[in-house]
Amino acid sequence: MRLLLYNIRYAVGGGASSRMALPGAGYLIGNQSVLPEIARFIKSVDPDVVGLIEVDTGSIRSRNVNQAEKLAGDLGMNTSYETKYGSKSLNQLLPIVRMQGNAFMAAPRMHGEKFHYFDTGIKRLIIELEMDDYAIFLVHLSLKYRHRHLQLRHLYDLIQATEKPVMVAGDFNTFWGENEIYLFMKAAGLRSANVDSRPTYPSRAPRKELDFVLYQDGIKVTAFDIPDVKLSDHLPLVCDFELT
Repeated sequence: MRLLLYNIRYAVGGGASSRMALPGAGYLIGNQSVLPEIARFIKSVDPDVVGLIEVDTGSIRSRNVNQAEKLAGDLGMNTSYETKYGSKSLNQLLPIVRMQGNAFMAAPRMHGEKFHYFDTGIKRLIIELEMDDYAIFLVHLSLKYRHRHLQLRHLYDLIQATEKPVMVAGDFNTFWGENEIYLFMKAAGLRSANVDSRPTYPSRAPRKELDFVLYQDGIKVTAFDIPDVKLSDHLPLVCDFELT
């Protein structure tokens, strides 16, 4: 089995917005040439499961294109997606922002996907994808240290309630890398597929390990790679694994 984790930055590209007249304008204007390149990259990896962080589900920035559905359709995969904010969040009222989400795509038919929400932080979505013999949680944790650790406590409880071997993948926003989640990993019986703690952000000159694929006993990682692909400000993670 092959898992691809990729924070695609709403397909606005990997460079700074210095080419735009106004800082951050790329987040509003978008870049329609990037999504097809991301699709070609995903196809070249040939993953069984894809976890996508920062997906535009149909705002004016993406020209009303749901990027999760578009990528899944182009690649012949199934998809499950949701916006990152809880139903009571004020972000649900904001243009563009209210369409920002995360998504799973999978080659076989998906089943048992569930949407959970953290109690704290702005980005609250947890997508649980239950496969026949294992489960994957996809997360995008808070930028605030205190909120991140409250979110990790919630995530630990979800993992403990899962009877199958678990993988956790996502953008953890850990500015101190694996050291920041060491106790969480030990408590949940998780190990990192990135054994060398290679940085994933920013893609043009990686310095920080923000993105993780974590796994429990019952899952064996057979290969791991971080391709040098600069279609986003994050590098993608490719993890090959098998069940034991």
